[in-house]
Amino acid sequence: MTKKKRRLYMLGLALLGLGAATALTLTAFQDNIVFFYSPSQLQTQQVGERNFRLGGLVEQGSVRKLTDGVTTEFRVTDTAHTIDVRYRGQLPDLFREGQGVVAEGKLSGGVFVAREVLAKHDENYMPPEVSEALKQAGVYKKPAPNNTDAKTAANAAPTNAPPAATKKE
Repeated sequence: MTKKKRRLYMLGLALLGLGAATALTLTAFQDNIVFFYSPSQLQTQQVGERNFRLGGLVEQGSVRKLTDGVTTEFRVTDTAHTIDVRYRGQLPDLFREGQGVVAEGKLSGGVFVAREVLAKHDENYMPPEVSEALKQAGVYKKPAPNNTDAKTAANAAPTNAPPAATKKE
């Protein structure tokens, strides 16, 4: 075997090994990718049996606890479409009707079975995916600015004022 053929074989083996490593890496990543869908997007796309995130607003009057005390059913909407959600576990403290929510799980028989529910963390926050889905549905309303910070700052003592005297005994 000549040096030229040996180099070609080595190059071919190296490319084959690189291709196999790339295929294994992509297969491993495919299992960990979680897509985000709004209720409207679920009406037009087939998601199959894989995990995904569902985001929107918790529909008013839709939250109800089942008799087992652990399972909660509610509906998530983007105001255009609505999907039923079932969650078994303790909901976050900030979970309530009319607020943004992201749930991760699978679609089973037309009902989204959530294994994790994430709620917003303050009165002005909405998950970026949820706000984008609401913008696409044409119903997103930007939250009003919070003016309590300005009032608090106006009532505070000036920063260049001398410190208050303390009485020593």
